[in-house]
Amino acid sequence: MPPKKKRPAVHAATVLALLAGSVYLTVELRKDEDNKTPEVQAVTDSPGRLDNGASAQGGKQTWERLRNPDRTVLRTEGGKVLASFTDGARTATLTGPSRTFTEPANTKSRVVTDDWVRLMPEVWRKGAEKEKWFKDWYKQYAGSEEDDIFAMAFQYVQGAPVKKDDEGIAYAGDANFGPLNPNGSEGNDLREEQSDFYDYLGIPYTFRDGTTIQPEAKRARAIDCSGFIRTVFGYRARYPLMATDTAGDGLPRTANGMARGKVGAPVIPLKGVSPADRPKTIDVVQPGDLVFFKLDARTKERLDHVGIYLGHDADGHKIFISSREEVNGPTIGDKGGTSRLDGNGYYAAALRSAKRL
Repeated sequence: MPPKKKRPAVHAATVLALLAGSVYLTVELRKDEDNKTPEVQAVTDSPGRLDNGASAQGGKQTWERLRNPDRTVLRTEGGKVLASFTDGARTATLTGPSRTFTEPANTKSRVVTDDWVRLMPEVWRKGAEKEKWFKDWYKQYAGSEEDDIFAMAFQYVQGAPVKKDDEGIAYAGDANFGPLNPNGSEGNDLREEQSDFYDYLGIPYTFRDGTTIQPEAKRARAIDCSGFIRTVFGYRARYPLMATDTAGDGLPRTANGMARGKVGAPVIPLKGVSPADRPKTIDVVQPGDLVFFKLDARTKERLDHVGIYLGHDADGHKIFISSREEVNGPTIGDKGGTSRLDGNGYYAAALRSAKRL
C-alpha cells in the first residue's frame, strides 16, 4: 500500500480555523439558549422586590425564588408576575387576557381576573424551569385561552349550557348538589351528599387502582362540594383521583381527605378544627388554591366543606366557588353564607386550611 501523501500546511490551517469557528458558534448558541431561560434570582421574602434588578437584564424576563410557601415566579422587567409555580404542587397560575366570571342567577358578584390556573404534567420543584417538560408545557400554555380551572368551574353553575363529548356524554352544564334528603329540611341536610363526578356523568368509572364504581341514577347531574373539585381538577383537568379517601393514590374523595391527604402543597397548614384554629392571616392564598372549612359540629374532627379560591371580586373581597345544597350546586353566591374568605361571615369564620394541588 503506497504511503499517504502529506497534506499541505494550508489544509491544516483551514481545519483549525473551521474548528475554532465551530467552537465559537457552539458557545454563542449556548449563550443564546441560556438567554431564553432567564436567570434565577436570589431567594427573598419580598414578592415585590427583585434582588438582582430585572432592569439590568435589558428587558428580559427573570425568575425569582420566594418563600412561604417555597415557589418560583417569572417576572417582567418591571417586576410584574407572569407566572407562579409552587414546590410540591402541579397547579400553576399564569397571567393572561382579562376575563369576567359571573353567576347572575344567584349573585351580583363579579370576578374580573387575568389569572389563568392550569395543571402542569409534573410536580414543580426548584430548577424545573430548566427542564424540557416544563419548557414544552409553558410554550403551549403561556397566553393560551384554552379552558383552565376557572373556566371549567363556571361550566357547572346554574344556567351553564350543556356540553357533550364525541360519545354524546354531557360532561358540563348546570349541576345539582344532590337529591333531596327525605329526612332533611331547609338549612339542615336539605340535600344528600356523596354525589361524585361519575354520578354527574351517569357512567361507571374505573380508577387507577382497578376499583370500578357505578353511578346512582338519583344522583344524575349532581356533584357535592368535593365531587365538584374532583370533577374540575380530576375528570376535566386530569389530576389523578382516588376511589375513596384510602384506596390508591391521587386526590381523595372527601374534603377532609383532601385537606389531610399527602397530595399538594399546604399553603395554610391545618392546625385544628375549633374556632381558635381559624388562620390568623389568609394573604398567602393564591387563585386556584383549595380552601377547607369546618361547618358542622356533627362531623367532629372532620373538615366538611371545600371550595376553589378565585381571587378578589369586583368589590375587593376574597371570593371562592363551591358546590352547596342551599343553591343546589356550584356557586359564588351568598345564599346559605357569603362566598368570601375575608371578614367574619359564615364561611370566613369556618376557614381552617388551604392547599395548592
